[in-house]
Amino acid sequence: MATTSNMFLYSLTIQPPTHITQAVVGQFAGTKEQHIVTSSGSRLVLLRPDPTQGKIITLLSHDIFGIIRSMAAFRLAGSSKDYLILATDSGRITILEYIPAQNCFTRVHLETFGKSGVRRVIPGEYLACDPKGRACLIASVEKNKLVYVLNRNAQAALTISSPLEAHKPGVHVLSMTALDVGYANPVFAALETDYTEADQDPTGQAVDEIEPHLVYYELDLGLNHVVRKWSEPVDRTAAMLFQVPGGNDGPSGVLVCGEESVTYRHSNQDPFRVPIPRRRGATEDPSRKRNIVAGVMHKLKGSAGAFFFLLQTEDGDLFKVTIDMVEDDDGNPTGEVRRLKIKYFDTVPLATSLCILKSGFLYVTSQAGNHQFYQFEKLGDDDDEPEFSSDNFPADPNASYDPVYFHPRPAENLALVDSVDSMNPLVDCKVANLTDEDAPQIYTVCGSGARSTFRMIKHGLEVEEIVASEVPGIPSAVWTLKLNRGDQYDAYIILSFTNGTFVLSIGETVEQVNNSGFLTSVPTLAAQLLGEDGLIQVHPKGIRHICRGEVQEWAAPQHRSIVAAATNSHQVAIALSSGEIVYFEMDADGSLAEYDEKKEMNGTVTCLSLGEVPEGRRRSSFLAVGCDDCTIRILSLDPDSTLESRSVQALTAAPSSLSIMAMYDSSSGGSTLYLHIGLHSGVYLRTVLDEVTGELTDTRQKFLGPRPVKLSQVSVKGQTCVLALSSRPWLGYADPISKSFVITPLNYVDLEWGWNFTSEQCEEGIVGIQGQSLRIFSIEKLGETLIQKSVPLTYTPKKLVKHPEHPILYTIEADNNTLPPELREQLLADPGVVNGDGTVLPPTEFGYPRGKGRWASCINAVDPLGDEPRVTQTIDFKNNEAATCTAIIPFASQDQEPFLVVGTGKDMILNPRQFSEGYIHVYRFHEEGKELEFIHQTKVEEPPSAMLAFQGKLLVAIGKTLRIYDLGMKQMLRKAQATVSAHLIVSLNVQHNRIVVGDVMQGITYVAYKPMANKLIPFADDTISRWVTCTTMVDYESVAGGDKFGNLYILRCPLQASEEADEDATGVHLLHSRDYLHGAPNRLDLMAHFYTQDIPTSITKTNLVVGGQDIILWSGINGSIGALIPFVSREDADFFQTLETHMRSEDPPLAGRDHLIYRGYYVPVKGVIDGDLCERYALLPNDKKQMIAGELDRSVREIERKISDVRTRSAF
Repeated sequence: MATTSNMFLYSLTIQPPTHITQAVVGQFAGTKEQHIVTSSGSRLVLLRPDPTQGKIITLLSHDIFGIIRSMAAFRLAGSSKDYLILATDSGRITILEYIPAQNCFTRVHLETFGKSGVRRVIPGEYLACDPKGRACLIASVEKNKLVYVLNRNAQAALTISSPLEAHKPGVHVLSMTALDVGYANPVFAALETDYTEADQDPTGQAVDEIEPHLVYYELDLGLNHVVRKWSEPVDRTAAMLFQVPGGNDGPSGVLVCGEESVTYRHSNQDPFRVPIPRRRGATEDPSRKRNIVAGVMHKLKGSAGAFFFLLQTEDGDLFKVTIDMVEDDDGNPTGEVRRLKIKYFDTVPLATSLCILKSGFLYVTSQAGNHQFYQFEKLGDDDDEPEFSSDNFPADPNASYDPVYFHPRPAENLALVDSVDSMNPLVDCKVANLTDEDAPQIYTVCGSGARSTFRMIKHGLEVEEIVASEVPGIPSAVWTLKLNRGDQYDAYIILSFTNGTFVLSIGETVEQVNNSGFLTSVPTLAAQLLGEDGLIQVHPKGIRHICRGEVQEWAAPQHRSIVAAATNSHQVAIALSSGEIVYFEMDADGSLAEYDEKKEMNGTVTCLSLGEVPEGRRRSSFLAVGCDDCTIRILSLDPDSTLESRSVQALTAAPSSLSIMAMYDSSSGGSTLYLHIGLHSGVYLRTVLDEVTGELTDTRQKFLGPRPVKLSQVSVKGQTCVLALSSRPWLGYADPISKSFVITPLNYVDLEWGWNFTSEQCEEGIVGIQGQSLRIFSIEKLGETLIQKSVPLTYTPKKLVKHPEHPILYTIEADNNTLPPELREQLLADPGVVNGDGTVLPPTEFGYPRGKGRWASCINAVDPLGDEPRVTQTIDFKNNEAATCTAIIPFASQDQEPFLVVGTGKDMILNPRQFSEGYIHVYRFHEEGKELEFIHQTKVEEPPSAMLAFQGKLLVAIGKTLRIYDLGMKQMLRKAQATVSAHLIVSLNVQHNRIVVGDVMQGITYVAYKPMANKLIPFADDTISRWVTCTTMVDYESVAGGDKFGNLYILRCPLQASEEADEDATGVHLLHSRDYLHGAPNRLDLMAHFYTQDIPTSITKTNLVVGGQDIILWSGINGSIGALIPFVSREDADFFQTLETHMRSEDPPLAGRDHLIYRGYYVPVKGVIDGDLCERYALLPNDKKQMIAGELDRSVREIERKISDVRTRSAF
């Protein structure tokens, strides 16, 4: 296998993974404000909960290029700042500190302790920190444990000791936590099972006798040694530990959570046990036992011993667990436990982590669907919910007791205040332009159970509309004006029409003003606050200066009119129809003085721009002039060289709008002067304007739409931005996290003009014109550039297909161990049910009733267009059938009429794979695809696993067999079949007579169909046994795919094998070709390979940008969406390959993982350059940027431009 490739791709993340594996709370900024750090895939995300708005705000997202196994926050004694400890697959323990001033994580310590990778004997799976921040224990699944002592040195800097070993062979760790022992020697609790005897027992009976032990490990700080202090057997089903407060706050010890029980255990206390209540209801199984899957402990301020636990079961039910302590004569708790109590609290989505904040909020990181942010209304102390006490239940884990029940109810203690979008698990994805916009949209199905959703994703910024009102006539432009320089809010809105000007006052109501001093009988070209309190109106016949009630006029020369104008607080420049530029400047007494110098331009002037006057300066130094001869000239405004030409830039079309403004520049780390250019062709350009020489350099461009571009300067979230209007509005700004310049469309109507707007009701808004409408809106979130609209689905989605002619999509959905609708109705209607009332609670919050071995499955037709996207029809499957695959097939025998074909399985068991039979259902479309009519079903021996349209027939995978069916009157008619796979076919792709087959664990096989002989013949397969999840054909010879281990790859059929397969019309030669190593006669060549750390669930060749090239778009189960962008030239590939090499050494991954090894986790990376690593170039310090630029023999700006261009031209 060649190590170099003649195909080079650039990997970019469009949406990072949204699934959160763990979340920790801490005061990471060193202030009293709490933050949340979450791990999503390889990303560390810092969130700031805003209690005033009830929102979660993302402050920082950092890709560590490694697998985050566990993390914990700790604080050194006497400190006000929390640090973060990471255990990753690098084989190193990492301590990070958040630096608020730079908004970044910095590495404080990196200590190597073992091999890299996720291995059972390498510590990192479990991590626990002493509550007083004195030590941490890091443990592996098996055998090894290491303790690190955390301290300060003489300079008050954090230090970490050499590791202290606490290994014990033959032991599995199930859970681990640190005990709260105050300032006594740190103690760590582990839930362990010793498998030594079971491992040596040939009969296999010893496995049934294994029982977990709760083990205490004590770190003796005096002797610097770890001892195994205490061990006690616990409940055989125990799987999770929670720390109980100690010292002055509680009795110390742990809660041990097992199947249907929670037990308090400590070395010097008696055990106390309470059962986990079961749900009561007509559709609930009264014998089903519950387990705790997540939980959190919270200490209440004010009184000692005031704390509680919130523990969650697999149904999502939260239970409040409290510990009563024995009190002394004064009524103070003694630290001796009296009883353990449990009661139902509320129901929230199933969580991976629960975080309680001191401000009274609960953050739930959901296992599936959106993450939820709740506010505590009350703590459930005074409600009527039954409370169960350990007084009534035996502490012996083997003793039996009667189960206890509760009635689930709508939330009373928690109120949902914010929901954070999450597409985990993302099951399927389609790209289509159903709305007829410039760019296509991404349609996905994600979530699980009743919290599943269909989502439409658009590239853009969400806009919040404040006002939309009609005005008489059609305005051509709008401005806002303050009356005095010191005013906080705007006073006037100026509307320009073709035959006049309208002045409106801004207040509690918007009213017309007649005494503004503005000339209302002519259109306005520009309006500006001049000096402290003067107003300027530029109109075709002159300039009107209004100051303290006095009006001064400057009239345009006879037979000439003003065609363009530019203004700022001290300067005015106008262009006459004769091509002359006339320049004015405000003098010391506040009046406008005309300069004698005039500049004759060769062509007609189309636009002008003056920058803002820099602080401490009297004037802006340059005037930009755009002419119809497709040029831009920069003219000097210095008194010594007024209107002298400084530089010229040729353009591809005539300029329609110009704007000079200072914006944040990631290249220099400060502010830089830019000239923004809009062309008549719809192209937007941004070029750097040298503040000394006036030279134009580093031009970047983007096609915005077919209409001429209009530009204006606006302010969003305190940042200077450029508003660009073409066929839709765009906003150019510096990304809040990466600081690089991005231009993103607004999710809003197309505007003809836009301007800044500030009022009491809207501090930072934009006023715009659309037809006869005057619109005022604001942009709330600058960092979130993907807009999601969602439609709730019924069950967990399995596949998404689109109607070939109409904007309708179809989902097949199925949930295992879930009662189907007819059984639920039957149970609710049965008067003899013994398990409570028939109250039906919303499944989106409480889930569907469980039923072992039962399947609930359906087809949904989704209309994503219209005011509200909706499901137009739902068809439920009966007889315990579950949908497995679907496709839309235009049958040639039915005049190419499309039919929806769905494969189902009956009585399926997923592992080990079992079923009773399979079916193929056929449906006809009605009402433009919004309704489906059942035609017939065909029984097959296995549930179909993949299907596709193939030459007017149905190509279907049934187990390892490939079949071709045609549509019959009563059932499907078999036309051809062949066994082409080793285990189970999971994906199919076709081009002409070639079929690409993906096997669940045997990789990809190319199959040729021979119509003359009606045979399916495999002729090429892969060298690696890949566990295929999804595939797509890139061209006739090549296929791109993903596997269950998170790899993306591209395979290509050798040219000779491909030609031979096509030339042999009868297939005789192929049939008699000699198999190679028990496979097909030929092997596929590996062209590209890349590890993504997310399991790809869909992959497609598509186009995301107007005029952009085709890319490979993939989606991952954790909510990731990524792109592989092909390089057109070898020069670009070489440049980015060299840049990537420098970035690996100059910006090594934060947690110490080797980037090259990480991206080649299972197979060495080949033919793919990591764009996410290259994009971190913008975040490097200036000296490192300059050093890399010198090595590449390019400027910093040029490197940043090339990095930016790859994304803007092909993705978003």
